[in-house]
Amino acid sequence: MKTFLSLMITIFMASSIYAQNIIPIPHETSENITWVGEEKEYFSDIWQTPVVTNVSVPTMELFQPENPNGVSVIIAPGGGLYALSIESEGTAVAKWLNKKGITAFVLKYRLVPTGEDGVKEISEEGATNPQRIGERVAPVMPLSIADGLSAIAYVRSNASSLKLDPNKIGFMGFSAGGAVTMGVTYNYGEANRPDFIVPVYPWTTVLPVQPAPKNAPPMLVICASDDPLGLASGSVELYSSWLKIQKPVGLHMYAKGGHGFGMKKQGLPSDDWIQLFYDWAVAENIVTPSK
Repeated sequence: MKTFLSLMITIFMASSIYAQNIIPIPHETSENITWVGEEKEYFSDIWQTPVVTNVSVPTMELFQPENPNGVSVIIAPGGGLYALSIESEGTAVAKWLNKKGITAFVLKYRLVPTGEDGVKEISEEGATNPQRIGERVAPVMPLSIADGLSAIAYVRSNASSLKLDPNKIGFMGFSAGGAVTMGVTYNYGEANRPDFIVPVYPWTTVLPVQPAPKNAPPMLVICASDDPLGLASGSVELYSSWLKIQKPVGLHMYAKGGHGFGMKKQGLPSDDWIQLFYDWAVAENIVTPSK
């Protein structure tokens, strides 16, 4: 009996700690979009990675380092707005950043309403009716961007309790999350301006490149020339828009890497993109390396 009670207490404590790390994101509901059922988390055999789909209520998972340096990054995983590549472009990124003293938040922004397998839906539509993807994504994208802006505002307003510098809040997004990153950057106000941004193979075909804002934050763009979705040219255009108004910007275009590499190891130079981000952050005086 004592063993059973001890086990139950351990499970309760573990679940309580986990719950404390899940942060609800303030948001306005949409009358035009209806989700059926809860969000789903599963291993996608199609993409060969863990995913989350059917997100209707935005949240963030907090990852805190042992010795925080005050810098934080909100991470927006990709997945075509039908899914979130939650590990390779989310939790694995956060854990790497934690080792460098950077506090990370993995954002689950709102997605296209899907059924049992959102990855299967986007894969089938991509093969048979690509236009349908754009039609389903269009009404959801503004909500996803609003979730990103709300996430920044939350982190900034709670910076003191989280031991964070309110002027060193970054936003990093992959693919569709890269489109969210740029949507945030094109629409921020004083309370939700990111202090630096890192669009990684951003989906510039769904959210075309716009003129850089006058107060554009420092930006590092990462992509691969052989991106099968043709996103390399958009990444170059994005870099050029910052360069045009002489704002701090970097671009690293790998010759090979494909799309969606995230934290996956392919035996290519693109495997080390996150170290390149860290080196850039040090050079920009965003991060001060620990001695």
